[in-house]
Amino acid sequence: MDILQVKEVWDNVKEQLEQTMPEHVYCTWITPLEAVDFENNTLVLLSPQQMSVNILKNSWTDTIKTAISTVTGEKSTFSLNYDAELGKKYIQSKKKQSAKILSGQTQEDIKEDEAKKSLAQMQSEANLNLNLKFENFVVGDNSKFAYNAALAVAKNPAQKYNPLFIYGASGLGKTHLLQAIGHYILFNTKLKVRYVRMEEYFKEWIKCFQLNDSNGSKRHSCNEQQMRKFRQKFQNIDVLLMDDIQFIESRAKTMEDFFSTFEALYTKNKHIVIASDRLPKDIPSLDNRLRTRFEMGLVVNIVSPDYETRFAIVKAYAKELQVNADDEVFEYIAQNFTDNVRELKGAFNKVSAYAEFFGGDINIEMTQKALKLEMKKREITPDILAQKVAQYFSVTVGDLKGNARNQKVAKARQIALYLCREILKMSYESIGDFFNKKHTTVIYSCRDVITEKIKTDTQLKQMIDDITLTLKD
Repeated sequence: MDILQVKEVWDNVKEQLEQTMPEHVYCTWITPLEAVDFENNTLVLLSPQQMSVNILKNSWTDTIKTAISTVTGEKSTFSLNYDAELGKKYIQSKKKQSAKILSGQTQEDIKEDEAKKSLAQMQSEANLNLNLKFENFVVGDNSKFAYNAALAVAKNPAQKYNPLFIYGASGLGKTHLLQAIGHYILFNTKLKVRYVRMEEYFKEWIKCFQLNDSNGSKRHSCNEQQMRKFRQKFQNIDVLLMDDIQFIESRAKTMEDFFSTFEALYTKNKHIVIASDRLPKDIPSLDNRLRTRFEMGLVVNIVSPDYETRFAIVKAYAKELQVNADDEVFEYIAQNFTDNVRELKGAFNKVSAYAEFFGGDINIEMTQKALKLEMKKREITPDILAQKVAQYFSVTVGDLKGNARNQKVAKARQIALYLCREILKMSYESIGDFFNKKHTTVIYSCRDVITEKIKTDTQLKQMIDDITLTLKD
């Protein structure tokens, strides 16, 4: 294939990519590429930017392959390499273009260009989802404290609440707040930010070790150069946003390394924000040095949203998707999906998809039809569990949350606390918040009363088994 044909193929591929890629990714990383050959179903591309090679290979390989295959009509791939000479020409071209355009640019145009560059930087360096901002976080009584704390950190990094530790069950908005902090800081300061999940941190850390075969015995040894790069990546930043920290448990060596990262950042007055599904003291086998450091800043929690907040979340999500629906639809979803934000959005996504596939407006009848099966699969909530325990003992949920000390209510309350811990995997703090009880009371009921008695008290065990069965109805 001659070079003119290669250029034609690449032009058609770019048309495909422009339709499937985010605008800032396409403009920043795809448009500067040059196609120089097509051989053995492989499109050879050169890049004037070193950074784009890694970004495109790591995040967009499948997308580019699909576009090339669509254009050529057969399964195709690509090779992509950095070209220094092309890089020099690209820089010179950009300088000339900037000189010509700058005189005619308005202040708004210049700001827009700067914003696009920032967007590209976020994608490649900070690991942020630009849809998760403070502006589209729906604040309710369940999240007001955490939201205000996160906003305060974003406006005053390294000055307030360091570290900030946000905890709560899955799907309540912890990740949204972490990402919103990063988004705000990157757009309003010159600080370096990095968001990472503990699982990703661990995977990158483990890559620093290689398996060696010495005299027939295999063992892992640390690649010092890789380890230096790893530590520089997470220690030479201004704000670290660490998500799902609970996955560090039982990984002693990773704990040691993260402790070093934490200390390096903290002693240099850098900010650390951490999210977890439970309190530091409820993470089994967490190193005590890390636990005390997590607790020395500000610890805030997010709980399940109330009805008004759930309604607002679904309505805001519909607006974000530009999907019209009646308020009755939002009310129905808010009433029946009570656990978390992901559940609410998932329910609305199903209704929206149902309307798209089968046609018609999104109204209450269609919503009920679309979610009929989902309603049967709803997860157990603390409210449902408390109701089932109260019914079993012929008491009220108010009794369980109150201070009555008669034997029947006390036993029902202790079992309810125990089941929240065992079945719902709630933290002791969250259980205490729900039942209006002290953290120490919850621990005593779960650990010292029920867990011990159930070993020898067959009647108590039968009660717990019976209530557990009712939760499956």
